[in-house]
Amino acid sequence: MTTFFDSHAHLADPAFAGEADALVARARDTGAAGIVCIGESLAAAARAREIAARHPGFVAFTAGVHPHDAAGFDPARDVPAIREEVRLGAVAVGECGLDYHYDHSPRELQRAAFGAQLALAGEVGRPVVVHTREAEDDTRAMVVEAGRAGVLGVLHCYTGSHALAEAALEVGWYVSFSGIVTFKRWDDDALLRLVPDDRLLAESDAPYLAPVPHRGRRNEPAWVSFTVARLAAARGREAAEVGALVTANARRFFGLPGGGAGE
Repeated sequence: MTTFFDSHAHLADPAFAGEADALVARARDTGAAGIVCIGESLAAAARAREIAARHPGFVAFTAGVHPHDAAGFDPARDVPAIREEVRLGAVAVGECGLDYHYDHSPRELQRAAFGAQLALAGEVGRPVVVHTREAEDDTRAMVVEAGRAGVLGVLHCYTGSHALAEAALEVGWYVSFSGIVTFKRWDDDALLRLVPDDRLLAESDAPYLAPVPHRGRRNEPAWVSFTVARLAAARGREAAEVGALVTANARRFFGLPGGGAGE
């Protein structure tokens, strides 16, 4: 059984109402060493904190505002609220970022909300979890500026260009891959090899993007092992080795026990 770490799961999503504890148990049974439960809104962060409290040492949580909701982002209200979640134990700021595919929020407001959360991450000394879709130029500029200022981050569920990944890696950031890399249409194994061993993460993004052979079903953390196996195949490594890598990297990135310098 391959050990793995799910660095990005939405256990607080309404799709999992009343089932989070069962999902955690199944993940443990299939080799998970831990899960980061994403708070993509302040309401989700509060639910994520409650889930983490029931599974100390195994589930951690984050707090932020997703770019889809940036139109409603109020820095006077939301920055202190995220800061308070960090005080209560949030291990990262986010999920935040830029999404120019759906444009649910005006782009200038997305940039403002993202910039405020990058600044907060630097202030509180936490990494940032970044969503980017069809917003490469602005994402690159903001990530590079933040990274040069000492902000650590991860490009989550990454499917973007080599150039953006390389820019993030150059400023010390991490790159995380989801079940998308198992899909038949995936054709960029070179990207999976581009990320150095010490900057690679794996995730479910549950309840979304279930990997093959579960594609089309509601995703869950227990299935990250399929993503790890695919990453291993692309990198010419054993699944157990890559599973150990992403586990150590997640612990270090989020400052979790067993993460070496990040503890």
